[in-house]
Amino acid sequence: MPKVKTVITNFDLISAYGRGIGPLWEGVIARQSRVNPVTRFSTAAFNCHNAATISPLNYLEKESLVMQMLKTVFTANPGVIPGDAFLLLATTAGEIDLMEKTALDKSRKAPESKPGDFLKKVQNLLGLKKEGVLVSCACASSSSAIAEAARIIESGQSDCCLVVAADAVSEFVYSGFSSLMALDKDGARPFDKNRGGLSLGEAAGFILLMSQVRAKKERRPLLTRVAGWGISCDANHMTGPSRTGEGLIRAISQALNKSNVDLKEIGCISGHGTGTLYNDAMELFAFKQIFKDRPIPLYSIKGGTGHALGAAGLVETIMALNVQRKKIIPGTVGLKEPDPQAAGWVDRAPRELKRPAVIVNNCGFGGINAALVLVNN
Repeated sequence: MPKVKTVITNFDLISAYGRGIGPLWEGVIARQSRVNPVTRFSTAAFNCHNAATISPLNYLEKESLVMQMLKTVFTANPGVIPGDAFLLLATTAGEIDLMEKTALDKSRKAPESKPGDFLKKVQNLLGLKKEGVLVSCACASSSSAIAEAARIIESGQSDCCLVVAADAVSEFVYSGFSSLMALDKDGARPFDKNRGGLSLGEAAGFILLMSQVRAKKERRPLLTRVAGWGISCDANHMTGPSRTGEGLIRAISQALNKSNVDLKEIGCISGHGTGTLYNDAMELFAFKQIFKDRPIPLYSIKGGTGHALGAAGLVETIMALNVQRKKIIPGTVGLKEPDPQAAGWVDRAPRELKRPAVIVNNCGFGGINAALVLVNN
């Protein structure tokens, strides 16, 4: 029986650059960062005062930040989502700002801020018939959700899946990363010799996946194919990645093996690239083990978008689709002087995409790793 092929047919998002892929692409290609001083809450108690936030959003109001973002996205896409789509909702903190509001106004009645409540809200917003699932794998949440959607379609459980992802910058999230001393006060510099931490960001959006058969039947665009995927957990530390990168190596190897894509067909890698010392070092080590020190063009967009946590993989997958469409590899926003280990891999300037396949990988707290292989043929 022929293998079912999973294709991406539609997407949209909102990021600190604005709504849609256009502003995001243009900003990243121009190496413009959206990491700016935070005005949503006071950062006086923190060592860092910057993040990439979306304006205007109403903070600590009745409706959560993530629902405000999602309503903006889906209002701009009426009639795009089939009613029988199976929903996979990816998030790290979800509607945590609703819980913040309860704590700050000392309300005895806690709002519906649990992840399951968030899932129900999104299902109701879209009018979906099937009960969906929540995917919360830290900063690899949306990449893991895309991988799971592809598995569901390939297995024949559904021929249409909708991955929705959203995370926002709240004082709770900001203070958590600040307490870990993980924020760079000057802005994230992925794969840079002098990198000092990440910048937080926020985003929301969706990716619609279908079997190739259904997509063709409905005359939907075949934007790219999710040819392979892999998920692993190195269980190294609550927050720190394994120094030897064995978990990421395993995830990428699984994705490559499943895709049947030769290493010579990989045109570039969309790295997790947070700008933290250990994450970037671990990624570079893993890539060199897989590609045997043969440099593959590598980039990260988090110096511009900030780190959108559970939504990061969705934003970066959408960006990778545009890399394939335009055949241009972005430079790494925030990069000034490449780490010696990144020499030949990363660049400040855009480059031509010469091969058709792209790897998207994300890593999260707890040692989780997710990798996707996208092929546009």
